[in-house]
Amino acid sequence: MKSISNYIEEKNYKGEKILSVFLTSGFPNRNNFSQLALKVLNAGADMLEIGFPFSDPLADGPIIQHSSQAALDNGINLKSTFNYLKEIRKETNKPLILMGYANPVLSHGIKRFADDAKLCGANGVIIPDVPIEEYENFFDESFEGLDTILLITPTTPNERINLIDKKSSGFVYCVSISGTTGVHHQDKSASIDFIKRTRKAVMKNKTLVGFGISSPEDARLFAPYCDGVIVGSAVIKSLINEDSNFGNTLSLVSNIKDALKEVIK
Repeated sequence: MKSISNYIEEKNYKGEKILSVFLTSGFPNRNNFSQLALKVLNAGADMLEIGFPFSDPLADGPIIQHSSQAALDNGINLKSTFNYLKEIRKETNKPLILMGYANPVLSHGIKRFADDAKLCGANGVIIPDVPIEEYENFFDESFEGLDTILLITPTTPNERINLIDKKSSGFVYCVSISGTTGVHHQDKSASIDFIKRTRKAVMKNKTLVGFGISSPEDARLFAPYCDGVIVGSAVIKSLINEDSNFGNTLSLVSNIKDALKEVIK
């Protein structure tokens, strides 16, 4: 199984921008979530970020908060999330990333979490509320073999970007806006300026851009300035009113991937 960075490098070398899709574990239906995840991959997603639900998702807007609460109400936890990853991993070699907050990890036990993540086939983890100052304490030797992906925001100064770049592995997650996921009022030109600054400062890792990307048009706009895009709230919003075949959501994923291909031509 390739590392995340090698996977992105190979895709980029072939002239492709990466599409990473965020799904909330067990949402919208705990009984067919694994099938949904595989259908999203088949529709064009290059990677999946699977969010384990938490009651206080501070970086997430109302759409992902809703999905997280619904998943919790349906009994989804870390154990069920690991089980989903095992099922998905049997059917794909594409990167699978666990994304969530520090409290559930601490409750589970850091070493136990890292061991379970590796056992279920995860390639990496994103824990957005672990600051760089706590990196060594949190991401200890237990995480060897897992990429630990860190975030950069528009308020991150260049010196801190350099430090995050050194610590992060897999890629750096460039948050295109100051705010939570699912933003609707975005200064696109300011976001592009920030992404350009970040990509220039990031020397070690590939750069994927997330937050504020909800359509093929957004993907076309941002793709020239990064190595790939991350789509979360738009997919979750589509799933809220979706039927059992997930047709609208899969079309959205496919259309965004097609838009990324257009950028390369």
